[in-house]
Amino acid sequence: MAFSSVQFLFVFLPLALAAYYLLPRPARNAVLCLFSLVFFAWSGLRGAALLVGLAALNWLGGLALKQIPAKKPLLTLLILADLGVLAVFKYAGFAAESVNALFPGLLPVLAPALPLGISFYVFTAIGYCIDVAAGHVQPARSPLRFFVFLAFFGHGPSGPIVRYGQQAPMLDPRGEPRRVTADRFCYGIKRFVFGLSKKALIADQLALIYQRVTSVPASTVPAPYLVLGYVAYMLQLYFDFSGYSDMAIGIGSFFGLDLPENFDYPYLAQSLGEYWRRWHISLSSWFRDYLYFPLGGSHCSTARTCRNLLIVFILTGLWHGAAWQYVAFGLLHGLLLCLERLGLRRLLEKLPAAVRHLYTVVVLWLTLILFGAPGLAQGLGAWAGIFRWQSGAPGYTLAAFADGKLLLILAAAVLLCGPVQALFPRLKEALYTRKAPGLPMMAGLLVLLFFSLMRVTAGTYSAFIYFQF
Repeated sequence: MAFSSVQFLFVFLPLALAAYYLLPRPARNAVLCLFSLVFFAWSGLRGAALLVGLAALNWLGGLALKQIPAKKPLLTLLILADLGVLAVFKYAGFAAESVNALFPGLLPVLAPALPLGISFYVFTAIGYCIDVAAGHVQPARSPLRFFVFLAFFGHGPSGPIVRYGQQAPMLDPRGEPRRVTADRFCYGIKRFVFGLSKKALIADQLALIYQRVTSVPASTVPAPYLVLGYVAYMLQLYFDFSGYSDMAIGIGSFFGLDLPENFDYPYLAQSLGEYWRRWHISLSSWFRDYLYFPLGGSHCSTARTCRNLLIVFILTGLWHGAAWQYVAFGLLHGLLLCLERLGLRRLLEKLPAAVRHLYTVVVLWLTLILFGAPGLAQGLGAWAGIFRWQSGAPGYTLAAFADGKLLLILAAAVLLCGPVQALFPRLKEALYTRKAPGLPMMAGLLVLLFFSLMRVTAGTYSAFIYFQF
């Protein structure tokens, strides 16, 4: 049940809001727990049962970590249990296929359905246990509050990955931080509508170009149309995931839960390091705080720093998916970040800002070809076709991949992914201000909502890309 689906917009969310505000404050966490459980059960009862089991394990584990003096053995067991569940459901099939590629038929290939949001709530749970063991936060005594923290339907499916220290003040339904004012609710509407329009009006339309280009072998597609298809994918990925994150923040505001920002116009970055500080911020900061820093971060020799970067980014690639294309994506980013640290960054700093930006966008786009292709072989084939500037099979024309309307949306996406906001800072401020919108903003929101709902009710919406991760 995507946030942009008819079921969510016209049934689930209205019912959740009605139950939340009609029942007394002490019952509100129970309401969120119930609706969150229904949301996950919609995607599969087994996944919902797994979520409840992991929630119970980590809630009890957090309480135990507070009580016992020797915390490391229990913390290790909890982390291994969380990662073990993730490995079974997400990576067991990939591991078996990789082994069988070398030794055919050695292992049975298991392919259980990937539970919705497992990569996100497993990382949320691990971060919670580490923070409790380190004494950074007090464990949640209420199982309802812990479940809202871990699996609230606003962020559970695809993040942002929340931290308990940030969320704890808002988990008390009777506390002042949870109170929803008119400004807070209006801010939620604004972020939700912006996110919905990003998804329905831009991302889902760009997906049509990408799907048409990747529906045929890369070796048959003329190079200009390969470029078109993967530029469309790069922009689809941003508007799809940032649209989801905007909607998640909006939903959180409806229920008094402030969720962290997950994007800061990453396509305006002037280095790959800056890109990762702007893209999927909650995941980047999770890997930084819970893996990169414990490995030594950058406070060690250059060789060990590069080792740490490679470990972090290979695992970042694997986090996104159980396939070699994601490993290749992470490895390339790790190597490029090592090069930036070894001197490329100093060289870039001497160049004009436009050149630094061009370098970042081109390198990122090339790596996203591997990330977004139907498989590693298809991605490498697209690389080969672009670098050779192949003519492809005869008969392909631009009309086979995009019409005038889609090209116009693509051009708008290029402008709206950051350049317009950078040129007009007041527009960016208006998008993020928490005050109730004025009449011009309200009129704009109504127009966006109208056209977005037209797309949704026409059945042209699709699942968010990060739901598959």
